[in-house]
Amino acid sequence: MTGMIDDARSVWELVERRTAATPDRVMLYDGDRTTTFAEYQALCERAAAGLLGLGVTEGTNVSWQLPTWTESAVLVGALCRVGAVQNPMLPIYRYREVSFIAKQTHCKLLITPSTWNKFDYQELAEQVAGESDDMHTLVADHHNPEGDPATLPPAPAVFDDPDQDPVRWIFYTSGTTADPKGAQHTDRSVLAGAIGYAEKTRVVEDDIALVAFPFTHIGGIIIGVYTPLLTGSAAVLMEAWTAPASTALIGKHKVTLANGAAAIHAALVEEARVNPGAYASVRDFPSGGSTKPPQLHDELKEVIPSSIGTTSGYGMTEAPIVAQTDIDAPDSSKATAEGTPTRGVTMKILENGEIAVKGPQVMRGYVDSSLDAAAFTADGFLLTGDLGRFDEHGAILITGRVKDIIIRKGENVSAKEVEDVLYAHPKVADVAVLGIPDVDRGEMVVAFVVAKDSADPPTIPDVREHCRSVGLMTQKIPERIEVIDVMPRNPSGKVPKHELRARISPLHA
Repeated sequence: MTGMIDDARSVWELVERRTAATPDRVMLYDGDRTTTFAEYQALCERAAAGLLGLGVTEGTNVSWQLPTWTESAVLVGALCRVGAVQNPMLPIYRYREVSFIAKQTHCKLLITPSTWNKFDYQELAEQVAGESDDMHTLVADHHNPEGDPATLPPAPAVFDDPDQDPVRWIFYTSGTTADPKGAQHTDRSVLAGAIGYAEKTRVVEDDIALVAFPFTHIGGIIIGVYTPLLTGSAAVLMEAWTAPASTALIGKHKVTLANGAAAIHAALVEEARVNPGAYASVRDFPSGGSTKPPQLHDELKEVIPSSIGTTSGYGMTEAPIVAQTDIDAPDSSKATAEGTPTRGVTMKILENGEIAVKGPQVMRGYVDSSLDAAAFTADGFLLTGDLGRFDEHGAILITGRVKDIIIRKGENVSAKEVEDVLYAHPKVADVAVLGIPDVDRGEMVVAFVVAKDSADPPTIPDVREHCRSVGLMTQKIPERIEVIDVMPRNPSGKVPKHELRARISPLHA
């Protein structure tokens, strides 16, 4: 067994050191295909030479919008080898987002599939590139450009001082507001998030992790590329997430770390009830992207006895995994909190209850630098937009969002507090609570719910009785219930509440 390589100064240095340490271990499983670390490095070098032939050199801005394929992971390494500035874009982005991001990042090369999941990405890419004088497109359907590695220049320079590292990544937020923001990262700022995850989760060479997040999400790349390179472990790639596909892959590859958002894990509980044998290898369900209902941890432990339940990572696109639950943390902390600060992170609670963080994984700033002043405190802490407090074990408890506090008749109501109560209702499968403007109250508390049984959805009397039975203040009890078929979620697992608000606001116009 080799230890974690936690002192690499760039991703490419990490690739070379990992290959030297464990060349023949499997890094990636993708369908029936396996890729060892040595094979990965060789594929990256050939693709880097191919990119060089297309004019991609150090500092070139390259955007790519690809599914979770082996070739996508290779593209990551190839772009790191040439020192490009890479911008992974979520496959759900369409013309509005892609054109905005391409212009803002001064994209020179836009890489997409031809068509995928019934959408014509090639047509979209050509439309966006047609609006620029110096942007080119490349269709990459399970292949990358190839060239002779002998044509490659030396790898980009590395620096002992992280402050000298160049920006190599631009990740756009998949948050709950309408407009994405581009967070600028270095190789080491993303590595810091991966190190925090790997340390607290105790990832070792023999671990096999499921990549359930979209690969272009910062969490997908951390689990699918960074963590294997750091630890020598393997990742199982999922082209598109479904609960049955997860069960099949977990059973086939004997997955030990079933990563995903809380909504994914809730679906896997139901899968495991039907097919418990498929989950016998899982030791942990690391969660991230969104907070979890408090009962989820106990349900996972009950249904999958081999697992310790769920451990949470807390972070954002601007600062990935600033906190992570240690696998030895008490069950109470695993169930309700989002972990303790990871290596090098300082976390504090401001007077208004907002969480602010400083650490090696914090971004350099936004592509639109005019957004930076509102994102940081005067002493350099990143404002997360989350409200929270520390539990008795030093783990961070998320109590809501700064913008998610409902003010009803002068009383502050935490949407998350009400959501946690409603998650425990026997008729509720999923829930989101928000405030809607109201003449008499200032704001009305509205709950959007997905029923466990569509033929027997929860009613207002059901909800009120349940809330009173658990001691929820009358002022916090929802005054309106909207039953919906499916809860909208972004790729991080968060509910974009502006979409729900848009559904109901015309009724109050």
